Amino acid sequence: MMEIKSKIGIPKYRQIITSIEEAIVSGVLQKGDQIPSINEVKKEHKLSRDTVLMAFNDLKNRGIIQSVVGKGYYVASENITVAQKIFLLFDELNAFKEDLYNSFLENLGGNSQVDIFFHHFNKSIFSKLIHDNIGNYNYYVIMPANLEDTLYDIKNLPADRVYILDQMHDDLSQYPSIYQNFNEAIFGNLTKALDRIEKYDKLILVFDKKKQPKGMLDGFLKFCGEYGLKYEVVDELKYQVLNKGELHIMPDDKSLLTLIKKVKGLQFELGKDIGVISYNDTLLKEIVEGGITTISTDFNAMGKRLAKMIMNKEQVQIENPNNLIIRNSL
Repeated sequence: MMEIKSKIGIPKYRQIITSIEEAIVSGVLQKGDQIPSINEVKKEHKLSRDTVLMAFNDLKNRGIIQSVVGKGYYVASENITVAQKIFLLFDELNAFKEDLYNSFLENLGGNSQVDIFFHHFNKSIFSKLIHDNIGNYNYYVIMPANLEDTLYDIKNLPADRVYILDQMHDDLSQYPSIYQNFNEAIFGNLTKALDRIEKYDKLILVFDKKKQPKGMLDGFLKFCGEYGLKYEVVDELKYQVLNKGELHIMPDDKSLLTLIKKVKGLQFELGKDIGVISYNDTLLKEIVEGGITTISTDFNAMGKRLAKMIMNKEQVQIENPNNLIIRNSL
């Protein structure tokens, strides 16, 4: 099944890969079949263990073969056209994360397979997903969200194959990344709208510390302190009593819908009696209630730039741009 030649200008590890791929294409090997072990290939062809391991790791990373502890290597997929497999770990799926994901896929090179997972802000799930997939992918894109001590798990992955997305923690600063500067984003964009914001009696930030980045809270507090504005921070809006003259700043869409429902029930006018600034722009926010003001990063640009980083093997850190979109609600 395997033919390894010397002095033909093709690295021996590449010849191993080609031999296994050809055996799969010809039907000699099928999904579920066991392939010769590393030691068997090493002895039969008088190769170093590292040479054989390099070939097997390439096939494993692309999902063509898989290892079973104590048993050996087996054919996992007959699709040999996959050039690279990418592990994508998100915190949760929502409209803007879907934009990011689609942009990433559209801008990747051909023959890439992206497997998406979600940790739902649960550290145990985060840890298990990473440890269960060590060595199974060419690249690992990790969205740590606001989970603590994620380096403990991430450091088990090949350092040159990891990319950090969206939130950048201090202990992850050695990894390439595309991130948001939440502190500066909320402070800078609220400052742009200061003339409108000063018309309100009180600012209320709806902030769930389990899900939202601390930088967002820090930027909000900095803004209110800088301009001497009355403010309050609440963790949810469900039991909050609305009063005229309040400006609500809300990072999550569930709170936004709750507020709109409350505003309608009280027969308040959005943008006049109650102000709203939402985080992360969507098509729906352009339309609902005459338009919702948003602070938003460009998730399409984030996905496109991430794809470029991986294709070019760039080891850089990039702050993704953000902007304020003023609409009827402010």
